[in-house]
Amino acid sequence: MPAAVFSRRVGNLVKDAGRRRETGWFTPHMEAASRAILDRIPLVDCVIEVRDARIPVSSAYPQIRHASTVSKRLIVLNKMDLSDHQQTQEWVKYFEEQQLQCCPVNSHNKECIKKLLQLLRAQMRELKVGFPDSTSTIMLIGIPNIGKSALINSLHQIGRVSALEKGKLKHAIVSSLPGETKDISSFKIASHPNIYILDTPGILAPEIPDSETGSKLAITGAIKDHLIGEYELAQYLLAIFNTSDAYKVWDTKGTKLSNYQNEKNSEEQEPESRRKQFPSDHTQDFIVKDVRHTLVQQISSFNGDLASEDDMVGLIEAQLRALHEAFRVPVDSGKEGLNRVATKLLNLYRTGRLGHLTLESPPRDCCNGMNSIKLDD
Repeated sequence: MPAAVFSRRVGNLVKDAGRRRETGWFTPHMEAASRAILDRIPLVDCVIEVRDARIPVSSAYPQIRHASTVSKRLIVLNKMDLSDHQQTQEWVKYFEEQQLQCCPVNSHNKECIKKLLQLLRAQMRELKVGFPDSTSTIMLIGIPNIGKSALINSLHQIGRVSALEKGKLKHAIVSSLPGETKDISSFKIASHPNIYILDTPGILAPEIPDSETGSKLAITGAIKDHLIGEYELAQYLLAIFNTSDAYKVWDTKGTKLSNYQNEKNSEEQEPESRRKQFPSDHTQDFIVKDVRHTLVQQISSFNGDLASEDDMVGLIEAQLRALHEAFRVPVDSGKEGLNRVATKLLNLYRTGRLGHLTLESPPRDCCNGMNSIKLDD
């Protein structure tokens, strides 16, 4: 399938980037952080492994298998708001069948964080039976750009407020770019008894030999885009989109071509100053609608064969050309403009504006193990 072809291309670019030790992702700092994390794992009461709900296998923490002992482990599927809800529930069931406790989380949802906090408090009480006032320490681990710092900030804020504690809140650095957390930091998330959680730098394996895993890590933002190429990532994203049902969901939410012009005329009646205030802000609703309409229009008028690599390439190139207008990027801006379009498109996917796409499905037969998981073409 063409989507798998683009996946291998991106995956091979990831492998090539990993071999460049001077400019790749596994820097000396990441190597030192990896050793420091492994040294501390035996000293904590619980390890929370944060994974991306869109790629629960590919986003597994690579060094966890090297840990000498892990007293208690919880898998948190973060970014559940960006994934397909039904598939996320299937993944939770799958992990539970593997005797692994799993909890889906949206780190920006208050109620979701409260439930996670309640779970952690209950687990620590169970672990500290006979020592009710004993302080507990939890370590948060995961790959880069998985949302660990955002999760830490939410747990810290809600935990402090729930305990009616006063004082200045700490803040972990949150960024849309991977590799922003540099050190291991401690945050208090509960009192009576005290529970502290350790934020850690994101860690990737030194090399990612599996091209399919590498492509998924790249498309979801775990690897810096410039190491792979924004244009190549956008091609892969569109290949996924074109072979999915995402645009059909948009049709049911008012993006039908028959309704689009009426919506556009209504939007154009808004004050001109409001529409021109941030013309380059691609996250504005009217621009997102234009992007969706453009993609729907291109695939609806496509009369080629999606199973043909050449036809898929032609469709993707047509979509990228058409997206220049949707993103308000000059058509004659050359390679720089194409990269701008690709960057904006990737951002919309990674923030959930292009639908909730889960890229990995649980194996149908649990006995086949994790290796049976393939990209949904």
